[in-house]
Amino acid sequence: MTDRHEAAPPSPGAPASPSVDEAPAPSRQGARSASPDQARSPSPDAARAKDRPWLMRTYAGHSTAEASNALYRRNLAKGQTGLSVAFDLPTQTGYDPDHVLARGEVGRVGVPVSHLGDMRRLLEGIPLDRTNTSMTINATAMWLLALYQVVAEEQGADLGGLRGTTQNDIVKEYLSRGTHVFPPGPSLRLTTDLITYSVRHLPGWNPINICGYHLQEAGATPVQEIAYAVSTAITVLDAVFASGRVPEGREGEVVGRISFFVNAGVRFVEEMCKMRAFSRIWDRVTRERYGVEDPRQRRFRYGVQVNSLGLTEAQPENNVQRIVLEMLAVTLSKDARARAVQLPAWNEALGLPRPWDQQWSLRIQQVLAHESDLLEYPDLFEGSRVVEEKVAALTEEACAEIGRIEEMGGVPAAVESGYLKSRLVAAHAGRRARIESGEEKVVGVNCYESTEPSPLTADLDTAVETVDPATEARVVAALHAWRAGRDEARAAEALAALKKAAAGTDNLMPASLECARAGVTTGEWSWALRDVFGEFRAPTGVGGAPVAVSAEAGSPLAAVRERVAGTAAELGAGRLRLLVGKPGLDGHSNGAEQIAVRARDAGFEVVYQGIRLTPEQIVSAALAEDVHCVGLSILSGSHTALVPDVLARLRAAGAGDVPVIVGGIVPRADADALRAAGVAAVFTPKDFGITGIVGRIVDEIRKANKLDPWEVPV
Repeated sequence: MTDRHEAAPPSPGAPASPSVDEAPAPSRQGARSASPDQARSPSPDAARAKDRPWLMRTYAGHSTAEASNALYRRNLAKGQTGLSVAFDLPTQTGYDPDHVLARGEVGRVGVPVSHLGDMRRLLEGIPLDRTNTSMTINATAMWLLALYQVVAEEQGADLGGLRGTTQNDIVKEYLSRGTHVFPPGPSLRLTTDLITYSVRHLPGWNPINICGYHLQEAGATPVQEIAYAVSTAITVLDAVFASGRVPEGREGEVVGRISFFVNAGVRFVEEMCKMRAFSRIWDRVTRERYGVEDPRQRRFRYGVQVNSLGLTEAQPENNVQRIVLEMLAVTLSKDARARAVQLPAWNEALGLPRPWDQQWSLRIQQVLAHESDLLEYPDLFEGSRVVEEKVAALTEEACAEIGRIEEMGGVPAAVESGYLKSRLVAAHAGRRARIESGEEKVVGVNCYESTEPSPLTADLDTAVETVDPATEARVVAALHAWRAGRDEARAAEALAALKKAAAGTDNLMPASLECARAGVTTGEWSWALRDVFGEFRAPTGVGGAPVAVSAEAGSPLAAVRERVAGTAAELGAGRLRLLVGKPGLDGHSNGAEQIAVRARDAGFEVVYQGIRLTPEQIVSAALAEDVHCVGLSILSGSHTALVPDVLARLRAAGAGDVPVIVGGIVPRADADALRAAGVAAVFTPKDFGITGIVGRIVDEIRKANKLDPWEVPV
């Protein structure tokens, strides 16, 4: 099932689902006016008045702690001004590398950090009291911050001087990225415990980074991105203040440590206005709801990664200008300028970017900040009637949606009811339908498709980074050695104390710190909390998504529906049944959901159980439901390990004739290998026509069942 690029897996420095630390926003006081000569050659006074550049990051991590440490040092030497750590999926979802669900995922989309030893090696030689570090981590955010703090203590760092961010926004994990572990209630407790601990002990740390970025990757409109992110922030702050753990008089300090991580698409005027609307709404909420008087504490502090959803596999060189336009949306307006920026690479719809690709994206930032005159002027859009009208409209619509969520009982209720997820699935389906119809133009994809051969992709097998499959075995062996060498009694005692604290009301950070010092592993910490809190499977949003594409007579969908019904009749099946599966830990389910919705609208009975399934579970479901086709969606790079496992299990169960199709970020060589192994079809981001993909699924079912080709192709 094709997954258009949602949030590509990080490479040796790639952006998929990043978090950014926010430095204080710039002063609203602009630079003094200058004559044309002064503009060309700024005076010393003018130079001093320039706005300072934003933090420049590269979202990075891969393979092992040692390899990632070397990458961080190289990136800092290239002029990067902050670290942004990408963790692999087992680390993000609370599994050790030797767990069955971690197979094929270790070191793929980030660095594996299983215990204190890994964190030591990851940060070796990097002075944490002089480094601004962002960690994209959510369900296990408390655990990774505990490991980080212990390493800082070992370095002799002053904890009050630590600067950085833990993303720690679990809501968007239920809606878009899928790295949640615990139910909403316990997850909110972990979030608030980390915030209240940080206010007391890590005053320079941003304990949460509310993420609109991933909402847009899941299809959110600008209004939805604003409304859902602000609603999440309200839920978090309400819980923090209700905990009774904020020292009296420090409420504004808590509000002032809330930062945001947003997305910027190619509609850069609209996106720039979105930033101004965000700022306006946040100022109002913090003043009116929480009584914060200090304007510095009400400031909307945000970092950004620009849009990965719009990156294309077709003519990928066009992604460079897309990235530049998207960066302008969050840098042109001084009064709503991002204070931290990280950019994707041009080739993320093809596979994992290489270090050189990441360097190219860093240089884009550096050219704008240091060669242009952008930072020499006050806000360029102040007084613009067009901008003000757009900002006012976005503000009004977003506030109305925030009000609707409050009426439901807040974000937790809106998540558990499936409201938020179904709205995102519907918005994403609408976008896909507009691209398929040609209403929304994507250069090189549905218009201007003729192209000269590109030297960038002349050798596709070397145009992306690859991770050595043998890395996983080495990481697992190192984990076993760590467990064998630790004080087992101390580790067991620390885990027992953690479970006791979880069953009570104590802040969980002190118990987590002791677990870190005792040599507890990521999986052990997470399983101790699973034992107390349980696990959570978020709503898929598929059932509640409305029809996005018309099936009126003569339309492509109507033709596919005819083929689906006719094939089912020939097979005597009543309805064709399609299983959509997400094996492994890849939680980016947007593409799978869009296939499921369109197949449903084409007349299929769709079996979709959501994310995080083992190959064994997928095959069991396929057999139990007697499906006619199995579709596997993987964006994390684990397809080389997991897809052959599914094929082998189907054959062993006597169902080897059931066609298996695969979609996701699959390099060409891997696609060839999958087809050779028995996969019927492989779809990548270039295959943007979902109705056509559903038609291909019918063709593969007919072929597998030895039916004649359908006479009227779509």
